[in-house]
Amino acid sequence: MKINYMAATANRIYFLKSLILNNNKLESLPAEIGNLKKLETLSLENNHITSVPSSLCNLTNLRTVNLSGNHIKVFPADLSKLRQLDALNLSRNGITTIPESVSSCQAIEINLNQNQVSVLPESVAKCPRLKVLRLEENCLEISAFTPQIMKHSQIALLAIEGNVFDFKQFNNLDGYEEYMERFTATKKKFN
Repeated sequence: MKINYMAATANRIYFLKSLILNNNKLESLPAEIGNLKKLETLSLENNHITSVPSSLCNLTNLRTVNLSGNHIKVFPADLSKLRQLDALNLSRNGITTIPESVSSCQAIEINLNQNQVSVLPESVAKCPRLKVLRLEENCLEISAFTPQIMKHSQIALLAIEGNVFDFKQFNNLDGYEEYMERFTATKKKFN
């Protein structure tokens, strides 16, 4: 059975910590989802969602948001207000731009694989905890990776295969050495 809509009964399930409604036919979320104050995981992968309500930023305990495989065309800027967010998955949507407000995003990992992103704002370098940025199979030119992003961000892993530049160009970028130092240091931590 596929779920077509989500009823506005969030106030009755206040203590819910995980909401997983993957592989349904949801087109929208009720604003009342913002009442799930204890929610830590929200997974709505492979639905028909086009946007998220601003009330989502009321979920101060939210750590993981998976909106992969939906019909979202605009990066949900309100998600940048979530202070506990660790992982944000927006892969396989139709997102074309990332807003400047992404600089306040607290996520450690942002997955934007298989979208239509053509511009990477320099403000992404200001994301205080961002270590992993996945941008595979988008429409990015090599010029998207500015010295600000390469030298002054916390990003230790840029997944960038399948864009409109040759990977050899990436190795020649101003700031590549600084990026590789972060990459190597992070890799050593996990070995």
